[in-house]
Amino acid sequence: MAKRFGGKYSPTPGEDMSEPTPRGAFQSAQVDPVGARANLLFLPPILLGAFSLNDGAIGLALGLGGAAILILAAWLVRDGLRAEAAYNARKVARRPAFPRKIFASVLTGIGVGLAAFKNDPGLVAPLIFGIATAALHSAAFGLDPLKNKGMDGIDTHQQDRVARVVDEAERHLAAMTDAIKRAGDRQMEARVERFQDTAREMFRTVEEDPRDLTGARKYLGVYLLGARDATAKFADIYARTRDAKARADYAQLLDDLEKSFSARTRKMLLEDRSDLTVEIEVLRERLEREGVHL
Repeated sequence: MAKRFGGKYSPTPGEDMSEPTPRGAFQSAQVDPVGARANLLFLPPILLGAFSLNDGAIGLALGLGGAAILILAAWLVRDGLRAEAAYNARKVARRPAFPRKIFASVLTGIGVGLAAFKNDPGLVAPLIFGIATAALHSAAFGLDPLKNKGMDGIDTHQQDRVARVVDEAERHLAAMTDAIKRAGDRQMEARVERFQDTAREMFRTVEEDPRDLTGARKYLGVYLLGARDATAKFADIYARTRDAKARADYAQLLDDLEKSFSARTRKMLLEDRSDLTVEIEVLRERLEREGVHL
C-alpha cells in the first residue's frame, strides 16, 4: 500500500502555508564593513609616535601631531565604511551629511606629509608624499556616496519625520541589546537579535514609503519602548535568580512581538501593492479614453 511521505520539513495536511517561515538565527547576519585593512590604519600612527620620542622637541611635536591626525583619519574611515554600508543596505537613503572617507583621505595625506617633513624639511618631498598617500587612500577605500538614493517623488518633510522616528526606534533596540547582555544568556541574546531584525524590516518599509508612518508609529514608539523596559527588567531578574519561568515568559513576549511586527509589515506591503494596482487601473482607463486599447 502506498504511504504518504512525510518528515520534519514536509508540509502536513491542514497546515497554513501562508504563514511566514520562521527566521534562522543567522538569516539577517551582516559582516562588519570595517575589515582588517581599516584596522591596520591605526598601526602607522602608533609607530610614528614611538619613533619620534628621541627626535628632539620639534621632531617629537611633528611626529605626535602627524600620529594624532592619522588616528583621526583611521577613525573617520571606520565610521565612513559603516555609513556607506547602511546607505547601500537601504533602497531609500540620503547621502551622508559629512563625507567621512573623503576627509579621512585628506587627513591621511596631511599626516604623512608631517611625518615626511620631520625627516626631510622642505616642501617638495612632504607635498609629494602627502598627495600620493591621499590618492592611494581614496583608491583603497573609495569615496562617500555623494547623492541621495531613491528620493525622487518623496516628500522630504515627511522623510525627515520618518528619520526621527526610526532614529528613536534604533535607540530603543540598542538599549535592548545592552540590557540583554546583563542576563548572561547567549540564546536569549540571539533571540533578541532575531526580533530586532524583524523590527528593522518595518523600519525599511516605512522609510521606503513614509505614508506608512501613521500606522506604524505605535510599533516604532510604544511597543519598542515597552520591549526595551521588559528586556531591562528581565535581564536584572534573570541575572540574579536564573528563573526559568521568567525566561519562558520573556521568550513568549518576544514571539508575540515578532508576530505582531511581521503581520503589520506584511499588511503595509499589501496596502502598497493595492495602491499600485489602483494606479495601474486608473492609467489603463485613461489610455482607453485616449483610444489606446491594451
